[in-house]
Amino acid sequence: MSRRHGIMSDALKYELAKELGVDDIVRREGWGGVPSRECGNLVAAAIRYASRMAEEQNHR
Repeated sequence: MSRRHGIMSDALKYELAKELGVDDIVRREGWGGVPSRECGNLVAAAIRYASRMAEEQNHR
């Protein structure tokens, strides 16, 4: 079975990880090393980012 391709770029994922202070874990252990609570925080940050982008699109 093939892996699903994500909709977020790797650059955005790393930017969000850095913002939340887990980028060092990602570098050392990969995404699998990030605790589940922090993964939830990353998802919430991604949703906030997408919401901001949608708002900006609506105001153009």
